[in-house]
Amino acid sequence: MTTTQDAVAAAERCTPEYRRNPHPVYAQLRESAPVCPMRPPHGNETYLITRYEDARNALSDPRLSKDMYGAMDAYRRIFGDSSVALDDNMLNSDAPKHTRLRKLVNTAFTPRRVEALRPRIQEIVETLLDDCPTREPLDLLPAFAFPVPIAVICELLGVPPQERSKMQQLSTTVAQTGFSAESKRAQQKAEEDLHAYFTELIARKRREPADDMLSALTAVRDTDGGLSENELVSTAFLLMFAGHKTTAYLIGNAVYHFLARPAQLRAVQEKPELIGPAVEELVRYEGSVESATFRYATEDVEYSGTRIPKGALVQIALTSANRDPEKFERPDDFDVRRPGNTQNAHLGFGHGSHYCLGAPLARLETQLALSTLFGRFPRLTLADPASGPQWMAVPFPAFRGLAELPVVLDPAG
Repeated sequence: MTTTQDAVAAAERCTPEYRRNPHPVYAQLRESAPVCPMRPPHGNETYLITRYEDARNALSDPRLSKDMYGAMDAYRRIFGDSSVALDDNMLNSDAPKHTRLRKLVNTAFTPRRVEALRPRIQEIVETLLDDCPTREPLDLLPAFAFPVPIAVICELLGVPPQERSKMQQLSTTVAQTGFSAESKRAQQKAEEDLHAYFTELIARKRREPADDMLSALTAVRDTDGGLSENELVSTAFLLMFAGHKTTAYLIGNAVYHFLARPAQLRAVQEKPELIGPAVEELVRYEGSVESATFRYATEDVEYSGTRIPKGALVQIALTSANRDPEKFERPDDFDVRRPGNTQNAHLGFGHGSHYCLGAPLARLETQLALSTLFGRFPRLTLADPASGPQWMAVPFPAFRGLAELPVVLDPAG
């Protein structure tokens, strides 16, 4: 058995081996150190929660705050001063502020509103696939997985098509920077550019409002005082960032795992009604959010016999919780026919008051992307199956996604 100290060291290193397959490390931690003290590069005392029941409870524990201003010194050490202006939103707040901000955008993501988007999302998916070469290798991430959610969220917000590529590039810089001085400078510049962009876009919406979410939020800001100017800018950034990164990586992860498991792919192709359960199983098995965003303890708390002291940061390993054998039978098997009463219990979209607001949209986008892709290209294959997946390197586990996905859509022509 690996010692607790070895498991902690393995979790802290985030080596290429760990990034390729973190699941054995998480299995060790669930067994020997389910609430694991960490010493990450940012230097703040941090605890990692890995078991399902602990994770579910922690996600809704009011003693674990999401208010970044309550842990400002720690926040600045991790993300830098330039991040503060973009993070004044519902993701980084507690009630009553969180309740107020979430209510303002909640109506755009109801199941009924999202379902009304189905024809337009289908059109976007079809158009992107029309433009893809079919007989030579292509990287499906920039060609398809990323453009689908980018187009959808930008249309919802009212971002002009010609400005979307720049938005994606800047948000990628924000997400993938590390702790070096050079990385921090690049991150700061990207954050400043995004703040300036959304400030200017909001000014345009004031002058020329349209039928989009950002125009509606701007009107609320100007007439009802429902949110501050910086909250408006930060909310626009959050919706853009969260509305495409996680779904794009989820689509990429799904395509890879289906192509690596032909029997599972055939099951979905033969029974299209399985696509909904298949997406839920993928979120459980290899979701795109490895750890929930930081919380911090406002008082001493205890999980699995481990005391987390007041002021410490807490990370909740969703990837680990979703493979906890205490909750899921055969957790390391990808099975699109997994019984729904356990499959839908995953924590891939969070739990409690911070449950992912965009979950209905992410589900629909992923379902349409996969069903259309696999329906149009039944012979779709990995370009080099022997090479194995190349997972994205991140400074600390947050997203779980591929760095590239080389495929051939129709090798037989």
